[in-house]
Amino acid sequence: MTESAKDLPARIADVAALEELMSRPSPELVQALERVDGDLMVLGVGGKMGPTLARMAKRAGPGRRVIGVARFSEPGLREQLQQAGVECIAADLQSREALARLPDAPNIVFMAGRKFGSTGSEWLTWAMNAYVPGLVAERFARSRIVAFSTACVYPFVSKETEGAPESMPPTAPSGEYANSCVARERLFEHFSHLHQTPGRLLRLSYAIDMRYGVLHDVAQKVLRGEPIDLSMGHANIIWQGEANDWALRSLAHCTAPTTPLNLSGPRVSIRELACEFSLRLGKAPRFTGYEAETAWLVDCREAFRLFGEPQVGLARMLDWTADWVQRGGASLNKPTHYEARDGKY
Repeated sequence: MTESAKDLPARIADVAALEELMSRPSPELVQALERVDGDLMVLGVGGKMGPTLARMAKRAGPGRRVIGVARFSEPGLREQLQQAGVECIAADLQSREALARLPDAPNIVFMAGRKFGSTGSEWLTWAMNAYVPGLVAERFARSRIVAFSTACVYPFVSKETEGAPESMPPTAPSGEYANSCVARERLFEHFSHLHQTPGRLLRLSYAIDMRYGVLHDVAQKVLRGEPIDLSMGHANIIWQGEANDWALRSLAHCTAPTTPLNLSGPRVSIRELACEFSLRLGKAPRFTGYEAETAWLVDCREAFRLFGEPQVGLARMLDWTADWVQRGGASLNKPTHYEARDGKY
């Protein structure tokens, strides 16, 4: 989302304003999608990012058919997307038959997956993160596929480095979730090699929405006087509107076979975030634990080369988040568990 500071609001008034901002396409996205012909289908549109990404795609090309596929278990979501011009199809992506009934689309954004609740039902996590990608890659072998992945496929790296580059092998350090995400990538890679399907594997790290994300988690803890765990002392973050924009622009930068792309913004210190929120909220932060020498950090210089530096800076996100939580703004009540180092979610 390339905007000058004067184009961004000083505060985000409500959920409607938030979702409008996160689905606002940049001129660069409009230009990129002009180079990508055909319908666009978002598989797993019902997640945290899917609705705003689908709306952004439609706003970037009003004449393009944009299709959102999900189970649509959230009341009202299907109707909201349809009002925005997104065609909605209810389908279970674990079903070969349901996938076969979906229309062909030259452009696929794959957003389905499972993280939270993995502990105790690991089989379902592997089904969603590995089996479903195999089915999708086989079904849409002649499409471009931009698939969301995660920075969790990397090992921890030193906090003194730029972060893990795309060339680092995806050897997840621990946990069923992270290892199932490595499998997701390998399945997309396999079918991309087999069919020369162009694609990108987006290793996303912590998109920021006022209702959830690392900033939301830290701000809420400062506001409530709850202890902030410093075990995972650093992370990369990016404004969700910018992550949506870059993900869609990736359709114009697909490779055959598919290749990974780190997708995030600057590295931040959890301790420093808490101190910044303390200044804005007038509450002293409480800490527990100590910063480890390593963290899940990613080197995003290739994304910056393709899309430019992030335009929504940390200070603005801090201001927005502090104002939002102080006013009692909506929360999805879904902690990121950014502090977890054992891979259990």
